Amino acid sequence: MDAPKPDEISHPPMDQLQGLEYCIDSNPSWGEAIAMGFQHYILALGTAVMIPSFLVPLMGGTDGDKVRVVQTLLFVGGINTLLQTLFGTRLPTVIGGSWAFMVPIISIIHDPSLERIPDPHMRFLNTMRAIQGALIVASSVQIILGYSQLWAICSRFFSPLGMVPVISLVGFGLLDRGFPVAGRCVEIGIPTFILFVAFSQYMKKFQAKQYPVLERFALLISVTVIWAYAHLLTASGAYKHRPELTQRNCRTDKANLISSSPWIKIPYPLQWGAPTFDAGHSFGMMSAVLVALIESTGAYKAAARLASATPPPAHVLSRGIGWQGIGILFDGLYGTGTGSTVSVENIGLLGSTRVGSRRVIQISAGFMIFFSILGKFGALFASIPFSVFAAIYCVMFGIVASVGLSFLQFTNMNSMRNLFITGVSLFLGLSIPEYFREYTTAALHGPAHTNAGWFNDFLNTIFMSSPTVALIVAVFLDNTLDYKDSAKDRGMPWWVKFRTFKGDSRNEEFYTLPFNLNRFFPPS
Repeated sequence: MDAPKPDEISHPPMDQLQGLEYCIDSNPSWGEAIAMGFQHYILALGTAVMIPSFLVPLMGGTDGDKVRVVQTLLFVGGINTLLQTLFGTRLPTVIGGSWAFMVPIISIIHDPSLERIPDPHMRFLNTMRAIQGALIVASSVQIILGYSQLWAICSRFFSPLGMVPVISLVGFGLLDRGFPVAGRCVEIGIPTFILFVAFSQYMKKFQAKQYPVLERFALLISVTVIWAYAHLLTASGAYKHRPELTQRNCRTDKANLISSSPWIKIPYPLQWGAPTFDAGHSFGMMSAVLVALIESTGAYKAAARLASATPPPAHVLSRGIGWQGIGILFDGLYGTGTGSTVSVENIGLLGSTRVGSRRVIQISAGFMIFFSILGKFGALFASIPFSVFAAIYCVMFGIVASVGLSFLQFTNMNSMRNLFITGVSLFLGLSIPEYFREYTTAALHGPAHTNAGWFNDFLNTIFMSSPTVALIVAVFLDNTLDYKDSAKDRGMPWWVKFRTFKGDSRNEEFYTLPFNLNRFFPPS
C-alpha cells in the first residue's frame, strides 16, 4: 500500500468557511428570508424573556412590569440589530440582552437606599431608573473606545492564536445556560435536543421540492412540536403538584405573559421616569460594558466566519463597538433593565442553517420590533418554556465554540509555546470564573468584598467572564512569550492582511457602508 500523500492527511487553511448556502451578501428568496428571519426572532426570545423573568421580581416588579421590560428589550434589540447590520460591523448579528451585566445590576437592586422603599412598585421604578442612569453613563466607554479607534489600536495585539480561547469561550463560557437549565425539565429539554439534532444533521438531506426544509427550519419544527407537547402536559395537569422551579421551566402558562400583556404598546424613551445617576453604580456598570465589548469582539469574529466573510478589519470592528455603545445608551434611555451585546445563540444558528445572509437578520430585527408592539402575539411566542431554549443552546453555543477552535488551522500547533498559551488560557478562562461563581454562591458576595462597592463590582464582573479572562491571559502571554521569533507560529502572516480595510480586496464587498457613506467616513 502506497504511503498517503500530504494533501490526503491534512487540510489547507481557508480564509472563508466553505459549504454555506448563502454568505453575508447573498440572499435567499424573500419568502425563505422572512421564514428564516422569524426563526432567528424565536431564538432571540429566550434571553429576552429569561433576563427580565430573573431581574424584575428582585426589583419588586409585577407580571405587568415584567411584560413591559420584555417588550422594551425586544424593541430596543430590534433597533440595535438594524443599526449594527447597516452601519456597524455589517455582520449578520442579532443584538440582544446580556447576562454580563448581572453583577452590577444585582448590586444596584440590593443598594440599601432602594431596598428601604416599602412600596414594591415604587422600589421597582426607582431601581429601574438607577439602572438606566448607570447604563447611560457606562455606554460612553464603548462609544469612546469604538469611535476614537482606540479598540482598533488594541486589536492589533490580537493574533489567531490569541483569539482561539476568546472565541471558543464565548460559546463554552455559557455552559451553565445549556444543559443545567434544560435538565430542570428533562421531559421537554432532552426531546428538544434530540429532535433538533436529528432534523438539522441526520435528516438534513431530506428535501421537499428540492428544498432542504428540515435543515433550514429544524429549530422552528422542533420547537413547535415540543411546545405543543409541553402545552398538552400543562393542560392535562401533569405539573400541578410539582415544585415551583419545575413549573417555571416546564409549564407554558407559568410566566403569565399573555394575560399580563397589552394588545398594543409602543415602548418609548424615559417611560419609567427620569434616570437617576450615582457614581458608584456607573463605575460598576463600566466593568460590564468592558466585558460586553470583549465578548462581542469574539462573537463578531465567529459571525464573520459563519457568514463566509473575511475577519473584520480593525477599523470595522471598532466601528461596530461604537454602535454597540450607542445600543447600550438606548438600553439606558428606554429602560430595558440590562445592557446589550451580540446574541451568541443566533450566531450558532447561522452555522446550523448554513445561511449567513445579512438580510435574514435584518428581517428578524423587524419581527422583534413588530411583536414587541403587538404585545399579546409576542407574549404567545414568549410562553415557550425555558428548557426548550436551553436545549437548543447546547447546540448553538457548541457551534460558536468550535469556530474559535477552527482558528488553530492558521497556527503551528506543533509548537510547545502555542500549546502552552492555548491550554493555559482556555483552562484559566473556565477555572477562574468558576471559582468566582462558587465563592459567590457560598458567601453571597464575590471574592472582591471591600467597602468600595464599585470596586467589588468591577473585579467580580471582569473575572466572572470566561472570554475576558481568556483574552487577558492569552493576549498577555502571546505578546510577551518569545513573540519576536514566533510570528509565523502565531499565524500573523495570514492575519496581517485583514488588519486594514484595504489589506484584502474582499473587505470592500463585505464591510462597505450602505448609501455610499464611505465617502464621508473613509475606512483606514
